Amino acid sequence: MKNIPEKRSESGGLRGPAARDDDECADAERETLMMELARLVQESVRASSWWERRGVDCTILTAAFVSLPAGFVLLGSSQMMCFLLGLLMMGVAHAVITVKGTHLASHGALSESPAWAHFWAVFFIEVCGSFSARAGVQAHVKMHHAHTNVIGLGDSSTWKMPFLPRSVYLFIAPLAVPIITPLVAVGQLKGQSPLQIMRTVVCVCVGFFSQYYLLRCVSGLSCSSALLVMLLCRAMFSLPYIHVNIFQHIGLPMFSAASRPKRIYQMTHGVLNLPRNPALDWTFGHSLISCHVEHHLFPFLSDNMCLKVKPIVSQFLKEKKLPYQEDGYVSRLRLFFHKYQELMVFAPPITDLVGVQ
Repeated sequence: MKNIPEKRSESGGLRGPAARDDDECADAERETLMMELARLVQESVRASSWWERRGVDCTILTAAFVSLPAGFVLLGSSQMMCFLLGLLMMGVAHAVITVKGTHLASHGALSESPAWAHFWAVFFIEVCGSFSARAGVQAHVKMHHAHTNVIGLGDSSTWKMPFLPRSVYLFIAPLAVPIITPLVAVGQLKGQSPLQIMRTVVCVCVGFFSQYYLLRCVSGLSCSSALLVMLLCRAMFSLPYIHVNIFQHIGLPMFSAASRPKRIYQMTHGVLNLPRNPALDWTFGHSLISCHVEHHLFPFLSDNMCLKVKPIVSQFLKEKKLPYQEDGYVSRLRLFFHKYQELMVFAPPITDLVGVQ
């Protein structure tokens, strides 16, 4: 007679067939929860118009591009207020294009066509964002989203710089993001095909020198002034960009690859929403700010659709007694400032969700 393998319980005792049946029923129930939530969200998506699914976000991105000519003209003004207004317009447009645009493009949320989705990914990530599209999609979609808060895979450790003091990391170092990004992109080219490397280099150079050329020819700035304006525009939202990337995952439960929970538990325990913020919601996108939980559960949705299904997701999770984590920007900043060593220097503890593994 074939022996049935035994499993040990948490107390160390042997678990029989009845306990294994209970585990299987629990697993089926957890899968059903995710399927039930997915059905509710899909119903909302199917009932939505193209305008709701993609139109709103495409319009915001288009508005950012449309505002650029006025920004270049204002930057050429001799009046300080006009110059500062042009700088602000350029900085906001850059944030919308390189954060919101690259994020949506990396998930293929700008088009239903795979060919157009690939085109927009290359355009936004490489031409506008000065990074490798292949490396960006690999790191963000295939690692961070697939292995959210799993130690060594999607644990957001790439954002940590433990050798930096907390004040430098939180308030000064982010200003160097425009310089660091293309340098990191160069390092990410290793292992890619010569054609991909050439495409990335050409696209990044086109994006950089196009802005530089327009600042020189349209705005009439000198070489040094044009480079300084480029740095200021690209660094304008770098502080909240870094903050958002660490606030919504680090400090929350982390899991081991060998004992990660089911997806719905992994995302609800390891992801946090920030409150609505007009400036960040429209420049970074709802999915990165106030709908981050929804985004991690359904990463294919656009920003506007994440906002639309937010009440559905929050109500469902609360009804099923699952966490729906939210915290304020200032509250998270205060937490990271006072617990910087624990959160950003030391290795995070591994969380075992007893009873839901």
